[in-house]
Amino acid sequence: MIPSTSFCISEVRHVLRLFSSVACFVAFILFPTLIPGTFYAEETTKDIPPSMEQALRKLQMPGVHLNLEERTVDVEAEVCLHEGLLELIACTEGTKEHESIVVLKARPLHVHTALLLFGARPGTPAMQKFKDKNGEERYIPVPPSGDQIEVLLVFPDDEGKSKEFPISRFIAPVNLLEYDDSHFEAAKTKGFPSGFLFAGSHLVEHGKGPRKYVCEASGNVISISTFGDEMLCLPGIYGHANEGLAWQVNSKGLPDVGQSVILRLRPSQRTQEP
Repeated sequence: MIPSTSFCISEVRHVLRLFSSVACFVAFILFPTLIPGTFYAEETTKDIPPSMEQALRKLQMPGVHLNLEERTVDVEAEVCLHEGLLELIACTEGTKEHESIVVLKARPLHVHTALLLFGARPGTPAMQKFKDKNGEERYIPVPPSGDQIEVLLVFPDDEGKSKEFPISRFIAPVNLLEYDDSHFEAAKTKGFPSGFLFAGSHLVEHGKGPRKYVCEASGNVISISTFGDEMLCLPGIYGHANEGLAWQVNSKGLPDVGQSVILRLRPSQRTQEP
């Protein structure tokens, strides 16, 4: 069982040590209000002190953009699949492009940190918990937890204007062999979950070096199937044997394989706690 070591405030300092950008570290030192839970997605740009906004705009995380106007984390990605069963929405390069819609052009560790900056709170991926019942040792499944995150793709429409699309637009039930307008109603009836959870993957020890963010190596960045180390996942637990896979790519309207897109992550709005 993978230990449930998701990010907390103490982990932010560890993450910053992994960054090469001095601006990131300075921003956290100068603006402690950026600690998770104090910076909320429903705030507008004008609500942010100018000095803080300036620091945020200077943060350097390759392939990751803090979109202050949209209150989203925008991640550079590339379409990697037009046909086939899906276990993931997004993976890392050289891992699971054969079963994911997009491959990231950024580090998941940086994406995680960007979500923290917008106040999103990580939970834990699904896991198995040991329980002794009637003298027998067994494992029971524990569902994932974490703040809700909306997942979208952004790319130019037919008129060349940048437009965002919910990721569900490019997902179809496996029993649909033809993609037409009926797909959308059928998918809705089938019940593809509407949101993802910020599960947070895990940080694990790696010899004497810095701890590793597990999903960077496994590729399980945004998952449909349950692996237990994903950064974002569906609520619930889903098998990943082929016979248990329920979703496939809907390539209608999806840019060609190899085309660049923006993977947009929008933390859910919530009321600031006292």
